[in-house]
Amino acid sequence: MISTTTPSIDGKKILEYKGIVFGEVISGVDFLKDFAAGLSNIFGGRSGTYEEELIQARENAIAEMEQRAANLGANAVVGVKMDYEVLGSNNGMLMVTASGTAVRLE
Repeated sequence: MISTTTPSIDGKKILEYKGIVFGEVISGVDFLKDFAAGLSNIFGGRSGTYEEELIQARENAIAEMEQRAANLGANAVVGVKMDYEVLGSNNGMLMVTASGTAVRLE
């Protein structure tokens, strides 16, 4: 499945628009991850714990979006956008959303 942020794919003709598709992931950050990230804040540097959580959430959101596109009979998703939000009373949840237009290419 081709997924791209562009509205079209070079050399390919869009034959059919199947609709807008989404992939959403809500991920919690547990106490140990939060503690490890806090150490990065104190001593400086990057938080590998949070970065890995973000990478995993993004990959899962894209995979879910692509699966929903495939369920509609699409073989590509164009105009992909990613959105990131923090949720919860203490901002302990991360929401990652991938969205785009499912299409069938020639």
